Amino acid sequence: MPSSEQRHQTFVRLHDGPGAFVMPNPWDAGSARLLESVGFPALATTSAGLAFATGVRDATGAISRADILANAAAIVAATSLPVSADLEGGFGPAPEDCAATVRAAAAVGLVGGSIEDATGDPAAPLYPHAQACERVAAAVEASAGLPFLLTARTEGFLYGARDLDATIERLRDFERLGADVLYAPGLPTLEAIREVCSALTRPVNVVMGLLPQVWSVDELADAGVRRISVGGSLARAALGAVLAAAREIHDDGTFTLAAGALPGAEVAALTTGEG
Repeated sequence: MPSSEQRHQTFVRLHDGPGAFVMPNPWDAGSARLLESVGFPALATTSAGLAFATGVRDATGAISRADILANAAAIVAATSLPVSADLEGGFGPAPEDCAATVRAAAAVGLVGGSIEDATGDPAAPLYPHAQACERVAAAVEASAGLPFLLTARTEGFLYGARDLDATIERLRDFERLGADVLYAPGLPTLEAIREVCSALTRPVNVVMGLLPQVWSVDELADAGVRRISVGGSLARAALGAVLAAAREIHDDGTFTLAAGALPGAEVAALTTGEG
């Protein structure tokens, strides 16, 4: 397996190259190996996918830092690709919490991770601007000298604060503080995405699968996007297939699911890496 330093160098080159690359989101070691077999150049963990798989609500703080990092470590060990992690809100409100999370993430072999400004409190869903910046600054400082790309996220469009100017202001400040990648999930239009990308000089991540709009890799690259992830969308697609098959069995008493299922030998080859 490549070292963390080698994976980090690969990850940096992907962000420096032309166009946009897709970084899909496995939720366990088996799905990571399957995605690697398709030919993707990098992977990212998904807290939503892990929540679905473990039967807990997909909400900030619903899964502990230890469990998030244990899942990430299993994914890192399963693949030769660079792996970035959804580190949620850094597992605590203080800048020191974010710094500790970044150091712990690098220690399990992750070469990137995101820190978001969502609080988990419905009454005040985003950290105040100044506190959000302090948290990003601490994460940046913690990542200094480590083989780690820090992504700074602002979650306003997911929590009702649909103010593009305020979103761009936060992202600009996160960039100024040294974040390597910027990310505002839920941007509603290609024009909004283009405006965000034009306002920043560092790579921008966009997530697909959250909204009804379906833009292609080429369309997103033309808007200035450098990196594309899918969050929990692949996990939801897999669960949708399971639910449809289960309903057929229960409601109709038939088993046509076998016609579209992967053969067991192929599953074993893809998910064990021995094919």
